[in-house]
Amino acid sequence: MSDFVIETNNLTKQYGEQKSVANLSIHVKKGRIYGLLGRNGAGKTTTMKMLLGLTSPTSGEVRIFGKSICTNEKKVLSRIGNLIESPGFYPNLTGTENLKIMARLRGVPNPNAVKNALAVVGLPYMDKKLFSQYSLGMKQRLGIANAILHDPELLILDEPVNGLDPIGIVEVRDFIKRLSAEQGKTILISSHILSEMALLADDIGIIDHGVLLEEEGLEELEKKNSRYVHFIVTDTSQASRILEADFHTSNFHIDDDRNLRLYDTEIDVAAITRKWIESGLNVSEAHTQNDTLEDYFKQVTGGEGIA
Repeated sequence: MSDFVIETNNLTKQYGEQKSVANLSIHVKKGRIYGLLGRNGAGKTTTMKMLLGLTSPTSGEVRIFGKSICTNEKKVLSRIGNLIESPGFYPNLTGTENLKIMARLRGVPNPNAVKNALAVVGLPYMDKKLFSQYSLGMKQRLGIANAILHDPELLILDEPVNGLDPIGIVEVRDFIKRLSAEQGKTILISSHILSEMALLADDIGIIDHGVLLEEEGLEELEKKNSRYVHFIVTDTSQASRILEADFHTSNFHIDDDRNLRLYDTEIDVAAITRKWIESGLNVSEAHTQNDTLEDYFKQVTGGEGIA
């Protein structure tokens, strides 16, 4: 049995000569929030549609709960809640009325399912306001209430905070985190808002032009984006051995044979440089750097940052 709730293997979607998603392999762990981060048009929505069987992949495989989505669609999809693009509700009905119809269509057995789902997202039960009178934030919350109506194990949410005001974003973020922390839901969420993903996700996959550029836990990404000293030396292997033997630290990262990042900034940089030179290494650069997630996103995508 796989350790991952969602696992894709070289997932590809091609339209003519254009690849919307190219050889995508993501790994979503049970009980965690996975943020699929990328600019608009990066391939996030197409990926989610393939996960849900809404569009067929050109090639590659999707496995959810350890089962292929192709041969186990009904069994797998019944355990998933989703919000892809704008939720389709009847504008002349209230939120409660809309959800009651959805519950009946799905055969949801719990008589309190609608009331419970509305409570989770902070919407009133049996109020008189029609869906057409809802604000954008209320519509998004009702969409998520619909997604959790049947108490799914996995939630797939496409840009759930898109277009919301700052208060709405905080509200949606808070109850998504509660769903994971208190109810143990596994959540895949897409966004183009980098700062929001940094506050919400446990793991992040960075997608650009349909290609997964990075997949890592948020803590690991933050290590790459904290304060460090960047050295350029003639031999990083020898430099690292000296750091471990003489300065008793392993808190560094070797980028390649010339570039090394030292995160242990308490050590005297002059003393390190002097020791390296005495050992026959040339040090051509040593400077302190304080990267942010925005800086890192620009670095891995080779382009401009995102919001």
